[in-house]
Amino acid sequence: MKKTFSFSHPKKKRPRVVDAIKHELKKYIKRERNKALPEGVDFWDFDCRYGADELTCGVIHVSEINKVISEADVEGLDTFFLEVLAKPGKRTKKPEAEKEAENFLD
Repeated sequence: MKKTFSFSHPKKKRPRVVDAIKHELKKYIKRERNKALPEGVDFWDFDCRYGADELTCGVIHVSEINKVISEADVEGLDTFFLEVLAKPGKRTKKPEAEKEAENFLD
């Protein structure tokens, strides 16, 4: 999904538009995660980019989507660009150094 979202709507107030945008993205991510996985893939991962427009986008994590939408609302932006693309993901083992650091903290 590549889309420029607008906070202005002739009949809805801004907080309802923000909720509608978040809901639309949540539905899209859920729909993509429910698709059949290709052979040898563990889960669906997402490449996400966010910015005021398509040219000034930066990479974000999928868990930060709601936060950046809320920040755009607080900043008073009229529009923002968001790109969420599904890609196959494969789980990997943690490196031994990270395991030792976790065991040290226990």
